[in-house]
Amino acid sequence: MATNISPPGFLERFSSLLAREPEDREQLLKLLQSAHQRNLLDADALSITEGALAASEITAREVMVPRPLMEVVDAEDSLDAVIAQVNRTAHSRFPVVEGNRDRVIGILLAKDLLRVQRGDDFRLRDWVRPAVFIPEFKRLDGLLREFRVSRNHMAVVIDEYAGVAGLITIEDVLEQIVGEIEDEYDFDEEDGNIQLDPSGLYRVKAHTSVDDFNDAFATSFSDERCATVGGLILRQLGRVPAFDETFTIDGTSFQVLRADSRRIYTVLVSGSQDAEKPE
Repeated sequence: MATNISPPGFLERFSSLLAREPEDREQLLKLLQSAHQRNLLDADALSITEGALAASEITAREVMVPRPLMEVVDAEDSLDAVIAQVNRTAHSRFPVVEGNRDRVIGILLAKDLLRVQRGDDFRLRDWVRPAVFIPEFKRLDGLLREFRVSRNHMAVVIDEYAGVAGLITIEDVLEQIVGEIEDEYDFDEEDGNIQLDPSGLYRVKAHTSVDDFNDAFATSFSDERCATVGGLILRQLGRVPAFDETFTIDGTSFQVLRADSRRIYTVLVSGSQDAEKPE
């Protein structure tokens, strides 16, 4: 009597592949890529796994919102001022400072303001929750575990002198693992960082190096303090520009195609006639 033998399931096939016991991170990555090639892992699963492994080598300093770009509220702010800032930024959490950004006394959750009665004598200090402080070189994998255990979603990053260096959220950490969510203004990695737009202008990714930008548009921006186009814009403006905002830096026109409250993703650039056109 013939016996039907079911084909091995996903877990069995994957376990068989891992039975080779990789000796280091590089071998493990090659094993995962091999699993993808054998259709044991789809592209998304491979990408997320690689991101999770990379998180063990990335520090909070590399992905934090730097101190000058932090959206904070002052402990002495009025209820109207705080509500106006919540509406303007659409953030759900804010570091609360006392006088300056080095004196963070806690975190305000915007949802807590829903319980405030207009007739009450509002004191912001009464609504402040404890802040979590982490060193700037804390690795993201450890930070994610800390977020999960403490149920906090935001941490204040401090430097070696105990000064505030920036802040980081659980969303920032997860984005390093699962990647950015693309929209209509994103384009494939293989297409390059600078692409001609149907408008006749150029779409430029914010992580494009200043050197590559200079080569493409015959500009002469310095890369001594800013390595990327996004960093250059942030330094020049002193803030994160809003969606569709236009501005000029040393004669070069920029328009923001995609940005959130923390970073720039894509800009539209008016290229010089003398520029070397990107391929």
